[in-house]
Amino acid sequence: MARATYPKAHVTLDMTGAACPGPMLGARRVLDELLAGEVMLLVSDCPATKDDLFSWPKYADVEILKTRKLPHGGTGYYIRKGKARSVSPNAVLDVRGSTCPGPIIEAKKLLNGMQQGEVLQLLSDCPGIRADVRSWVKATGLELVDTRESAPGEFQFFIRKR
Repeated sequence: MARATYPKAHVTLDMTGAACPGPMLGARRVLDELLAGEVMLLVSDCPATKDDLFSWPKYADVEILKTRKLPHGGTGYYIRKGKARSVSPNAVLDVRGSTCPGPIIEAKKLLNGMQQGEVLQLLSDCPGIRADVRSWVKATGLELVDTRESAPGEFQFFIRKR
């Protein structure tokens, strides 16, 4: 019998024991801090969480990837920030092996020469890159279209120039 596979959660929020709408409010706060494409595992034993959660993608840019009953009670909900997108980059910058702030400096140089609306795929394994990219796109008005962890500690960021 094949073993079930579950998405890799970047963060887990255990809201066991919290009454609704507590799990949804907590999930919203945590998702606000995640990058596009990252996954949160929400653990809840509130019976209304399921209905609330599955109506959420109609109103927010989230995707419910998978659910599972947990052995100690409650349900685990894997929630991806941002709906699945097919992104075709206009340029790829592979800076694996480079330490921060190098990846951001090189990405800025490349984006300066790109046209509005074009997408840069940034590949990095710098330990601080997730936080650096998050701060950089917020400060500059760039759009973080998607984030993927291609291997443990290796990230792909799809950044659109506005």
